[in-house]
Amino acid sequence: MVSQPSGIQVTVLVPDGSSRRFFQLQAPGEQPVIAILPPEGDGHGHAEARSFDRIGRHLHQTMVPVPKVLGFDADSGLVCCEDLGRQRLFEVVTTRGLKSALPYYEAVIRELVHMQVCGAEGFDPDWCWDTPCYDQRLMRERESGYFLQACCTDFLGMQYDHEAVTMECTHLADQAAQAPARFFLHRDFQCRNIMLTGGNIRFIDFQGGRLGPLAYDLASLLLDPYAALPETLQEHLLDVYLHVLRDYMVYDPQQFRREYVFLALQRNLQILGAFAFLSQVRQKPFFTQFLQPALFSLRRLLAKPEAASYVVLNSLAGQCHQELSKRL
Repeated sequence: MVSQPSGIQVTVLVPDGSSRRFFQLQAPGEQPVIAILPPEGDGHGHAEARSFDRIGRHLHQTMVPVPKVLGFDADSGLVCCEDLGRQRLFEVVTTRGLKSALPYYEAVIRELVHMQVCGAEGFDPDWCWDTPCYDQRLMRERESGYFLQACCTDFLGMQYDHEAVTMECTHLADQAAQAPARFFLHRDFQCRNIMLTGGNIRFIDFQGGRLGPLAYDLASLLLDPYAALPETLQEHLLDVYLHVLRDYMVYDPQQFRREYVFLALQRNLQILGAFAFLSQVRQKPFFTQFLQPALFSLRRLLAKPEAASYVVLNSLAGQCHQELSKRL
């Protein structure tokens, strides 16, 4: 139960995949405020709220375009922040098309590089509610393992050579872990977490942030099934990213492109696991429509020369496509 002070209008907001509770608070003559409460009965909810407060304040002070945190109550886990409105980059893509969205994507990439590099300065891993950094264990358990369990086994009911594919996923994690992991990592950087407020780019849902490699968040943006960016546009935006990155540091572009393939594969596996879980376990069928585009991008990545050794994973992706086609 949320108490409602006299004169304040409280509107319940419906989130996407989150179990957190969102409200808009509107006092007469004042700007609206967003209030966020942890999920009821979630043991990690208060820790996640604390991360939202600490990481949000840090990013805001570092001139990263995130909502200003207005208050945090440690006892209830309540966080209040400025209301950025309801227009996301997702709405621009779906209603106005990619041509209209392109300038926004280019602006997003400029702000992304700033967040990754400057957001890492002074970042305290103790602020992280989940893990302090993006590492091989997370890749194996929460990305490739998530894909195998939630998508292949639970959602599609498939039989496969678990030992062989797990061995390849371990090798993939080893390759991905070679990228320097000293930058700020959002870990869910996609068009539904990017707001447009007064024409300006703003980033939300950053409470899962931690230290990690550069290419992961870029892969999240470019592979985003909600937007389904064509490969030519993905390549253009990758070029834009490398151009912007040169203003911040020296980073070998060929090394970055190689790291990008392995980290994009990791992100793609995570997407498939998450969407299968949300569709089946959370009973949110909205996410089912994005499984096939995510499988398409996975197979496209596995066709790249850098991924030639992942024969079993490539075969499994093809099986997933066939099984999913029967269900849709």
